[in-house]
Amino acid sequence: MNTPRHLLRKLLALPRLIPTIMLIGCATHTPTHVMRDPQAQFDSFKTFAWDAGQETSQVAGEPLSIVNSQIRGAISSELQAKGYAEAMAGAKSDLLLRYETAAAEKIKTSPIRIGVGVGGYGGSGAGGVGVSSSGVKNIKEGMLVLRVIDPARNAEVWNGRVSRELGKDGVPDPELIKSAVGELLNEFPASGDAPK
Repeated sequence: MNTPRHLLRKLLALPRLIPTIMLIGCATHTPTHVMRDPQAQFDSFKTFAWDAGQETSQVAGEPLSIVNSQIRGAISSELQAKGYAEAMAGAKSDLLLRYETAAAEKIKTSPIRIGVGVGGYGGSGAGGVGVSSSGVKNIKEGMLVLRVIDPARNAEVWNGRVSRELGKDGVPDPELIKSAVGELLNEFPASGDAPK
């Protein structure tokens, strides 16, 4: 039989399990992946432009989609905050931007959750532990890959990718795009023109 003292010892041992449980829960998070060319001199880059070659690969005459417009807007905003300026149409830029998007069905697991309660009334003590089981469901995940090219060297100087779970309709909303791009470009090097 579990005495209040025996139960209390079990409850006090639970905090040692919490880091392990948290690691299990975080296993489904997809981190941002970034690569940077160590030879690239980002403090000398001032302007960026969208790679025209990427646009010609789209269906001729097809307008830029709303989602693509939102992605470009979010990327431009983040780069401008880091001191870069978007080059005027037809002008030569220091950096060319290419991006790709993809969506895929994935399996998402929910971690095991544990709740602990300790209390009592009068001279008696009580405690309780609740455990929920893990679950599995199919989700749609979107991925954004951004490639940054130095046209003077014809070399990729930065590459990053970020993933996010999409809603039921599989279309990302503007806040999700802004959040994903912000995370993606969080450690993107600032331009030499960036405010100090």
